[in-house]
Amino acid sequence: MRGFVPLLAAGLVLAGQTAAATEPAPLVLESRIALGAVAGRIDHLAIDRAHRRLFVAELGNDTVGVVDLDGREPLRRITGLAEPQGVGYVAATDTLVVANGGDGSLRAFAGPDFAPAWRLDLGADADNIRIDAAAGRVLVGYGNGALAIVDPQRRVKLAEIAVKAHPEAFQLDPAGSRIFVNVPDAGEVAVLDRAAGRQIASWTTRDAGANFPMALDAAGHRVIAVFRRPARLVVFADSGAVAAAAATCGDADDVFLDARRGRLYVSCGEGLLDIFERRGAGYERIGRVATVPGARTSLFDPASDRLYLAVRAAGKEPAALWVYRPAP
Repeated sequence: MRGFVPLLAAGLVLAGQTAAATEPAPLVLESRIALGAVAGRIDHLAIDRAHRRLFVAELGNDTVGVVDLDGREPLRRITGLAEPQGVGYVAATDTLVVANGGDGSLRAFAGPDFAPAWRLDLGADADNIRIDAAAGRVLVGYGNGALAIVDPQRRVKLAEIAVKAHPEAFQLDPAGSRIFVNVPDAGEVAVLDRAAGRQIASWTTRDAGANFPMALDAAGHRVIAVFRRPARLVVFADSGAVAAAAATCGDADDVFLDARRGRLYVSCGEGLLDIFERRGAGYERIGRVATVPGARTSLFDPASDRLYLAVRAAGKEPAALWVYRPAP
């Protein structure tokens, strides 16, 4: 199923003004956790809620940092990687999985000491990771267009599903077998069927490109993609129709849903965090927080109710995690 989806159709709910200065800030900087000697780009983050650890893909360092969230300090650094991009934590086996863009490998580190456990060579540019805990699977986007489905217990790639170009952020539908995938080089959001092992729909756009971040509002049956050209947040109904659009900050790399508050948090390399709140069919921007240019990687954890922002080293600014508390 293919079709052109215009993003500027009449009737869309566009972003409004930021919240008045007298209102409480929707995100409050609570603390900063120094990451130590980390140079260059920082990519994705993942969390181990049981042990209160955060994993930081330190791509420019060829390392993954392990951060103690309670002690607010780095615990250790996993070295010898090759441009680590995606990170994921398999709670059932206490295993960290790391997708390496440099050599296309998926590597696993198990237990409290993060001992090397296994490795699979997937292909070039192994990138985003999602954990399907219910099915016991790890999904990895890589190459010129594929999602690998990996069984971490048997340590094998079970299957792959092709897409038209390199996949960026993707989300798993918890209510069924669909996977929604940003495929910016193909100018679309691809809809895959895990059970059928193939793409079943294409939501194409003409007046926006570079769709990298994605969030899923499963309860509201909405897929949220953020585009960089121009900088715009777009809300799709799960049929592929555009429900709303809003201008947002530039060079966005992550977007997360705060279901409790009906909010979205967008982190941008422009040096900003944008906060949106649901208004009818769309979202209105209620706040904008200045950060540091280049700090575009983030993770919102609903369990701890915190947003973690990765700030790369620049000038006198050391590499750190900035921890934000949503309010109220």
